[in-house]
Amino acid sequence: MVWNAVLWLHLIAMAFFVGGQIMLGAAIVPVLRGVGDGEPMRAVARRFGYGSLIALTVLLLTGASMASHLHLWSDPKLHTKLTLFVVAGVSILIHMRKPKLHALNGVILLASLAAVWLGVSLAG
Repeated sequence: MVWNAVLWLHLIAMAFFVGGQIMLGAAIVPVLRGVGDGEPMRAVARRFGYGSLIALTVLLLTGASMASHLHLWSDPKLHTKLTLFVVAGVSILIHMRKPKLHALNGVILLASLAAVWLGVSLAG
């Protein structure tokens, strides 16, 4: 029962983080790009950034808990997933400093989607 709740929290955080990226890229950015002085876009990105920090913290805590519980720390898939997590995190930090590097958005999304794929294969 407790581990179902931990997994549920992990999946909700993942859905917020990855789903939010897809929503930003597919709907929000195309609509808000070029609107006014760019402040609406910055406001949306800032709000999503705060939520993403919370989601990433939940992912890290619940993921580490599940990896320990399931004895997965030696699994190469988990190592790859953690590497992708770091790639996404470093890309986010760089993007925060240099928001004009739009290619980082793609790196973050691809690393996140690949991490989700690996998470599914770890669960199965």
